[in-house]
Amino acid sequence: MGNEGIVISIFINDFAQKKKKLNFKEKKQMQFRVLSIVFVVSMMWACTSSKKENKATPQPIGIVIHGGAGTILRKNMTPEKEAAYRKVLAEAVQVGYEILKKGGSSKEAVEKTIHVMEDSPLFNAGKGAVLNSDETIELDASFMNGATLDAGAISGVRTIKNPISAAIQVMENSPHVMLSGKGADVFASEQGLEIVAPEYFFTERRIQALKRVKESEQKKKETTATEQAFLKNQRYGTVGCVALDQNGNLAAGTSTGGMTNKKWNRIGDAPIIGAGTYANNATCAISATGWGEFFIRSVVAHDISALMEYKGLSIQEASRIVIHEKVASLGGDGGIVGIDNQGNIAMEMNTPGMYRAHVDNNGKQTVKIYKDE
Repeated sequence: MGNEGIVISIFINDFAQKKKKLNFKEKKQMQFRVLSIVFVVSMMWACTSSKKENKATPQPIGIVIHGGAGTILRKNMTPEKEAAYRKVLAEAVQVGYEILKKGGSSKEAVEKTIHVMEDSPLFNAGKGAVLNSDETIELDASFMNGATLDAGAISGVRTIKNPISAAIQVMENSPHVMLSGKGADVFASEQGLEIVAPEYFFTERRIQALKRVKESEQKKKETTATEQAFLKNQRYGTVGCVALDQNGNLAAGTSTGGMTNKKWNRIGDAPIIGAGTYANNATCAISATGWGEFFIRSVVAHDISALMEYKGLSIQEASRIVIHEKVASLGGDGGIVGIDNQGNIAMEMNTPGMYRAHVDNNGKQTVKIYKDE
């Protein structure tokens, strides 16, 4: 018997002893007192039990990542290349999950997870970024905190080793949401972030891709279907991560090198809050990848959250509508990864593939590349 039961028993026994000596009116008053005490103690016990139950059922955690969407087909993928992608995706998502499992924040999980993909030459972000028309790189990134709706972004930077960290620094240590170009590079250096020479980002793969795109631009004749598919794929390429931590806080981050052969300091959706990245504890966290111009016009990441908040849709249904109906109707393509405040996830695309991975509350890891997986 708990303390509450002991208290009730004492009052009942006391009432039984005194009852014989009381008149009718006094007996009624004593009965009322006992019933009142029983009620109060019972409510205290119920509240205590509820707290114990809540402690026994911790907030779910989860993390989802993407490494870009596009025309990703099995016939174009060697076993070695596919294995390499799956390995880095698995490593990246596991880094974030381990942080969450140990009670770390969704912010830290998103940042460290994206670092793994930014440091890999496989993805169009950081080390593996595509080249612009001037044969150099311009990197974009953004981050959003679902608990506070604070956000930070950088665009067109050329010397920041891990752009996602610069976006977080903008959020935390500046009065602004977005910084661009040389100013953003200077800010990152002042914040103590790792700065590298632009050549650090150059890879032979991206150098050859730029050369091929420029040659195609100069051709007067129609390109082949294979060439068209290759050129279309140069519009895509982003890495992103969304996470839910033990405190129920959501976070989202996105990082990219943008579009191969981009001109005039073009900026896509990745650094734009609400388009490529959005997080709100009331609904979900979203990171997008695809043809940026259409994702900006559709305000993709926020639109998914809005459908959940205002129409009560699930994250899966909201994502399906935005990607397959709204973006597709404009002629755009790509995908998103998302997680809601209960740990439910979405990995939606209208392209043949999207590099993606997920670890659920139980630690089960899933890595996928093709749409039919």
